[in-house]
Amino acid sequence: MTTAHTETPTERVPGRAWTIRLTGHNDRYATVTCTTTACRMPPRSKDLAALRAFAAQHAAAHAKAATVRPNAWCHCGSQQCSAHTEPVHCAGSVVLIVPTVGQVWSVEEVCAQCAPLIPHATVAARAARPHRTVEQPAAAVPAPARAGVPSGFSSPDTAPADGAPAPGRRSGRRPPRPQRRRTDQR
Repeated sequence: MTTAHTETPTERVPGRAWTIRLTGHNDRYATVTCTTTACRMPPRSKDLAALRAFAAQHAAAHAKAATVRPNAWCHCGSQQCSAHTEPVHCAGSVVLIVPTVGQVWSVEEVCAQCAPLIPHATVAARAARPHRTVEQPAAAVPAPARAGVPSGFSSPDTAPADGAPAPGRRSGRRPPRPQRRRTDQR
């Protein structure tokens, strides 16, 4: 029996990346490869312009088909942020970028801190904000009826129940100290 792994929205998952590469060969032919093995690629060809256009369209198709996961770790951070030279701490929302460098197109889930630092990258999509469920307050239960609060008191619990006068309020201040008389005066 096989069990499928279900991820919860709060569980962090690794950021995904797809790489499409145009590779030239010694016989003047070229091929396009994708890191997703299920993708169908065109056969070897001498038409570099057509292969380049196919690779760009293929990267755009991956970007369009991918839903950015708000609970993904930054893919750039998992690579020790080697795609950019400025050191940053990965933070912020998750974005999907499409950097193009030479004959390589990538589609990556990265954090909002790393995305602007990666050269030749375009933000293709942003993670949707998670929907927060607002908890409805419990039905209001009326408070039991209490006797009136005597003047000068802040709590009805301090009023005596039998109708006797309330005890006097104690001040939080100390009584003044008696003044000492100096004996060295005339």
